[in-house]
Amino acid sequence: MRVDLFDFDLPEELIAQRPAVPRDSARLLDVAPDGLHDRTVLDLPNLLQPGDLLVFNDTKVIPARLLGTRPSGGKVEVLLLREQSDGQWLCFARPTKRLKDGDVLSFAELTARVHAINDEGSIVLAFDRRGADFLAALEQSGAVPLPPYIRGGIADARDRADYQTMFAEIDGSVAAPTAGLHFTPALMQALAVAGVKTARVTLHVGAGTFQPVRAADTDQHTMHAEWGEVSEATAEAITAAKRVVSVGTTALRLLESVARSGPMRAWQGETDIFITPGFQFRVVDLLQTNFHLPRSTLFMLVAAFAGLERMKAAYAHAVERRYRFYSYGDCCLLRR
Repeated sequence: MRVDLFDFDLPEELIAQRPAVPRDSARLLDVAPDGLHDRTVLDLPNLLQPGDLLVFNDTKVIPARLLGTRPSGGKVEVLLLREQSDGQWLCFARPTKRLKDGDVLSFAELTARVHAINDEGSIVLAFDRRGADFLAALEQSGAVPLPPYIRGGIADARDRADYQTMFAEIDGSVAAPTAGLHFTPALMQALAVAGVKTARVTLHVGAGTFQPVRAADTDQHTMHAEWGEVSEATAEAITAAKRVVSVGTTALRLLESVARSGPMRAWQGETDIFITPGFQFRVVDLLQTNFHLPRSTLFMLVAAFAGLERMKAAYAHAVERRYRFYSYGDCCLLRR
């Protein structure tokens, strides 16, 4: 499909720069069969049914933005994308053109050797530390990898907590599964009282969150692979659920990736699934997700899930009513 079909006017001032306080006070646009309803996240227990299963992504954002020096003494900025093997990470770096194989880059508590420079502009770095030792050093060396739409991508001390969901347990993401940012212990208790069940999956959100679609047609866009896992317990809960409610596009992408090859089951591996209108959904019945940017793969996904014209109308309503967009913004509830 033509990428310009997924364009819409979004005033820059509607891109949220901080999350709602408290988190569950964010607004929620209920895109229902009978029309659009302005609600808040706290209304969610009343919008779901006993026996519904909320599926959360329990990935944890790592401080993946690193500032350091090259052998010449010049500065270098690195964004970790995905661990390829023990100690080796696929990364974006600036300035890439001044790097060469074998260069040793120095960061606060880490050093890394340039192992490879790829044609598409990414590099592979081999770090001097591994496992838990690497993650501990990364906490001292790295910064929260905010998208460039939030304060130019410059994180501060608040973002260490703000850009992490209450479900974050498994280190590995370079972007938050932002639909989960709206949940609080009080909201989870209200959902339990309403008879709503929960389950978790893991999908480490990667570079695709940051990359704009530069192609003119969706067929020409390549998604970056992301690692994910569905446990046996979660697979069984999904099979038994009355309705499956995905909290965010990341959980949805993982579940639909697994279901492409048969019934829901325990699974582990990488997915580069790219969901556009015409996709046949097999698992997810409802989707709670934030508002996404024009021409983005995420807006294409919600258009595939709920219908392009319906989502354009919903987003026009959200802009008119001054909903807050993107990672720290408000959210909507969609039916398939």
